[in-house]
Amino acid sequence: MAVDKATQLRGVALALASFAIYATHDVLIKYLGGIYSPFQIVFFSVLFGFPMMALFLIRDAQGSSLRPVHPFWMTLRTAIIVVNAATAFYAFAVLPLAQTYAILFAAPLLITLLAIPMLGERVGLRRGAAVGIGLCGVIIVLQPGVTDFNLGHLAALVAAVCSAMNAVIMRKIGGAERAVVLLLYPMIANVVVMGAALPFVYRPMPGLDLLAAAIIAAFALIATWLLILAYRMAPAAKVAPMQYSQIIWATIFGALFFNEALEWSTAFGTAVIIASGIYIVFREDRGGVSATTPVLRSRGRVVPSAMPPASLGAQDTPSPDNTPR
Repeated sequence: MAVDKATQLRGVALALASFAIYATHDVLIKYLGGIYSPFQIVFFSVLFGFPMMALFLIRDAQGSSLRPVHPFWMTLRTAIIVVNAATAFYAFAVLPLAQTYAILFAAPLLITLLAIPMLGERVGLRRGAAVGIGLCGVIIVLQPGVTDFNLGHLAALVAAVCSAMNAVIMRKIGGAERAVVLLLYPMIANVVVMGAALPFVYRPMPGLDLLAAAIIAAFALIATWLLILAYRMAPAAKVAPMQYSQIIWATIFGALFFNEALEWSTAFGTAVIIASGIYIVFREDRGGVSATTPVLRSRGRVVPSAMPPASLGAQDTPSPDNTPR
């Protein structure tokens, strides 16, 4: 059924609001990351998310088992999300916000590459060239030989790879798994793994910092809910590019709260990455270009959260045409 333009505009507005909340969520991560280990931040953020998760369980009308339909892929996805959360939180803590986003924005490019072996996707010359140009943008941001490559950069790269792998797995199994299963298993794993590391890194947290961890959990759920609504109101090709608005918030928040200046290499490299990502989104949106549309149909945000959202587009039926363009 066709959606009128006003409804589509509301969907785009909701997406922008969602990503603004996510960006604020990341500011709190960076603030806490200056004091505490990422293991501790992830642990408490996810722990505070469980009461909200309980409400989700109560509202879930589907009465089937909580056992995953695809145990191997769910186990792999859960492990990836645990690594993703720890590395992304560490990157936010030690790198400028804009630089962290720039590296993490490479995830849609990596999704396109990973979809080849994992989804049987055939990537044509144009999308392949877009991926190559986008990865050149990452190199511009990193400036090998000029910038001191540190653990923060490595963590951001690992987080981008994990985010892409998670998105592709979601596209592969999301239609068969219950949303509550997709949310619950990674949350439990994060609490167990981060809790095991907690005795070695724990620092006492005053009430204000515990409140910040609780707000991180609440913001993740609110932003995810708004993003779900956005995808119901507007086409994926209009909603997905809105994730890049986070770089604007990162620049503003970085200057206001952390005295961070936007370097030319980060600005230029980010522009290259964003242009490549948007090109891939619109190539996939064209009929007959992609059989699985892995970027469009992997509708979580690029930048990871402590509590990963379930797939927002797993039920979509892929196009039967597998012609690469």
